[in-house]
Amino acid sequence: TDEIMQQEIRPLVAVDIIEQLHRQFAILSGGRGKDGAPIITFPEFAGFSEIPDDDFLNVVTYLTSIPSLEAASIGFIIIIDRRRDKWSAVKASLTRIAGAFPGNLQLVFVLRPSRFIQRAIADIGIKLYRDDFKMKVPIIMLNSVSDLHGYIDKSQLTRELGGTLEYGHSQWIHHRTAIENFAMTVKTTAQMLQTFGTDLAETELPNDVQCTEELLSSHTDHHSKLKDELKLAVKQGATLLTCIREPVTRSANSKLSPDELENVATVERLLAQLDETEKAFDQFWTKHHLKLEQCLQLRHFEHNFREVKLTLDNLMETQAGFADIGDSVTRVENLLKEQKHLEEKGQEPLEKAQSLALHGEQLIQNNHYAVDSIRPKCVELRRICDDFTNETKKKYDILGKSLELHKQLDKASQWCEAGIYLLASQAVDKCQSQEGAETALVEIEKFLVTAKEHQLSNPKEFYNQFDMILTPEIKANAQRIVQKLEDVQEMFDKRQVSLKKLAAKQTRPVQPVAPHPESSPKRASPKITRPAAVENLGQFCGAPGRAPAAQNGNHALVQGLIEKCISKSQGHIINELIETERVYVEELQSIIEGYASEMENPNLVHLIPSALQNKKEILFGNLPEIYDFHNRIFLKEIENCIENPELLARCFLKRKEDLQIYEKYCQNKPRSEALWRQCGDSIFFQECQRKLDHKLSLDAYLLKPVQRITKYQLLLKEMLKCSKNSEGTAELEEALATMLDIIKSVNDSMHQIAITGYEGDVSELGKLLMQGSFNVWTDHKKGHNKVKDLARFKPMQRHLFLYTKMLLFCKKREENTDGHEKTASYSFKNSLKMSTVGITENVKGDNKKFEIWYNGREEVYIIQASSVELKNTWISEIRKVLTGQLEACR
Repeated sequence: TDEIMQQEIRPLVAVDIIEQLHRQFAILSGGRGKDGAPIITFPEFAGFSEIPDDDFLNVVTYLTSIPSLEAASIGFIIIIDRRRDKWSAVKASLTRIAGAFPGNLQLVFVLRPSRFIQRAIADIGIKLYRDDFKMKVPIIMLNSVSDLHGYIDKSQLTRELGGTLEYGHSQWIHHRTAIENFAMTVKTTAQMLQTFGTDLAETELPNDVQCTEELLSSHTDHHSKLKDELKLAVKQGATLLTCIREPVTRSANSKLSPDELENVATVERLLAQLDETEKAFDQFWTKHHLKLEQCLQLRHFEHNFREVKLTLDNLMETQAGFADIGDSVTRVENLLKEQKHLEEKGQEPLEKAQSLALHGEQLIQNNHYAVDSIRPKCVELRRICDDFTNETKKKYDILGKSLELHKQLDKASQWCEAGIYLLASQAVDKCQSQEGAETALVEIEKFLVTAKEHQLSNPKEFYNQFDMILTPEIKANAQRIVQKLEDVQEMFDKRQVSLKKLAAKQTRPVQPVAPHPESSPKRASPKITRPAAVENLGQFCGAPGRAPAAQNGNHALVQGLIEKCISKSQGHIINELIETERVYVEELQSIIEGYASEMENPNLVHLIPSALQNKKEILFGNLPEIYDFHNRIFLKEIENCIENPELLARCFLKRKEDLQIYEKYCQNKPRSEALWRQCGDSIFFQECQRKLDHKLSLDAYLLKPVQRITKYQLLLKEMLKCSKNSEGTAELEEALATMLDIIKSVNDSMHQIAITGYEGDVSELGKLLMQGSFNVWTDHKKGHNKVKDLARFKPMQRHLFLYTKMLLFCKKREENTDGHEKTASYSFKNSLKMSTVGITENVKGDNKKFEIWYNGREEVYIIQASSVELKNTWISEIRKVLTGQLEACR
């Protein structure tokens, strides 16, 4: 029973009882009584008594449900046509109608049997059985249709009953089913719109661009389909309305029956309902569609904000990493160039940020629903732009101050060097005379006047002027130079005291014989020469120029100062090397422990992007091997050089083979950088950086080994400057050559791994000796003359790789990778076996050209270097290879 109650109670429709309606045992012709009562006619029907009760009840119930409530409330008039039947049929009809008629009855007309006997029986029967029919309304027995016309107007009766009312049963059924179908369509459409509207109202707005675009597209498609359904429904209703009105349209004299007029009203009501539903739906859709479009605008804005913010953050991070204010004029000038490059690099992201902020403000002006989300982002973008601009100006101010400071320090240092040179160039023998002493004093006084060119005479004022940029290192350097100034000033003071004493003496030499007059002409001053050690004092002591070689007193003075400066300089360089080496080892350790080891941490595994899975060796290369070497061996060895700087060179020579590990690291660097570009912005790396409290991201630290291997040769050069012609110079020069050779080997290998298209194995070609770019012409005996002529005038750009066994010709190509710097690759074009080539060292007309020929000059390659020096270097290497092959054959 619960299931039955839960089922939807639906009124009967024509399609449910279509077969019973077609039998036509009862009809609603559309006629009305004089008071507007609907007329239901039961025509003559032979098998009336055989109609099942359910079928009879369904048809009568359906017919009584069609007229309006107003008409039905008047009561129904029933006409039972039994003119050709028997009394028993009349009795059966009355009994069935009395027992099952669901509506409100007003009158019952019975057209009784026309045959005399049956009519008589009917008269008697109606009198005897009237009470049995249990009808509370009159039953009027009629002999003919003309009698019926006395009660009901002929215009309300069908032709079968002598009337003029047009009635077609099939058309009536067709109209009823069409109206009910249309009503169902209207209801279904309204439900679909309601369901769609509910779905729209309950839809959560997506958080990304793609999902929002997909949702907007899906909803728009669904909306279009529903609008098409609405159009079809309206068209269906309009067509139905035309069909119902068709008789009136066809003939001006025709009139629609009350039922037909009610049909028209029903269809018009349904069409109006559709129109109202559509308007309400369109109004809702307009609001929803606007919100979806605004959501898409917001997601685009948020996506662009994240991208621009990331770029700006990286820019600010890079700028924050520019903490160095330089330790020399050259360094500061380079930093200014780097700052300028960063400023230029930042222009595009800054413009994007300003444009995005402007776009966000336009969204706000257009009454976007997410004002509270957009406005803070616009403020953030403008703040970062202002911060970058202000910080850039601040950096320029600081670097400008730093440049001024170092120029003044350089001036002071140069003044010291010039003073030392002046003292060293004053010959002792010439200063023994009064005139010589006075001349020397004048020279010194003139020189001391130039002291005002530097501003270190008042250290306190100097420190106050540059207080904002005085780092401990710069302050220490300034103090060294101030001390140097004091030392030089003290030397001048002592020299002046000595010279004044000599100038004050009026001594005459004892001469036993008359002096010979000075008859010889004045000789030019001897060419001043200066010890090489003075010439190479560098930043801490010494100056360009020459000093007399044979002045023992002054030479000893200068030499003592030189040795003092050399000792200080070497100690400073050794300390710098050790300090930076310790920092380097600590940085390597932090990378390995803070990043590489964390890739195995179960708590962080879920943060590692899929592109990084099982690729730790690609990202970090042989960094653990480099760390192990420096931590266990190299750092300890150079720490032992603090007391014995002369041992430093041996450290580098001893570890020449160990330092080759950098070649493997540098060869892997392009793969590492490509992987970093792919997943460097992942949460995993951000979390590791946060834990380590690193200001720079991992990629900056992965560059440290490349920077470190190039730093050693700079420090060795500084050591050499302070060690010329002293013990250990030869070893330092050898160590420098070794480091330069390692750097060249690393650099060559970086180019070698970029070779593409060579089908062989480059590792089988022997050692890579040289590589570089040249203009190349070909002149072969084979081939067309036109090609040969053309080849002479148009050189090919080729990058050559010289191995001990092979010479490769490649074409250099540069490609952009994901918006990063250009990377070079070398497309293989040709190769020559070194065992079959010859060389012509000079080509007529150009001293930068040389020839390499093959198979007795069957193929000739004319090579043009960028300089004569480069050409000679290559010829020397090729000659060594060919000589080596010749000796091997012997």
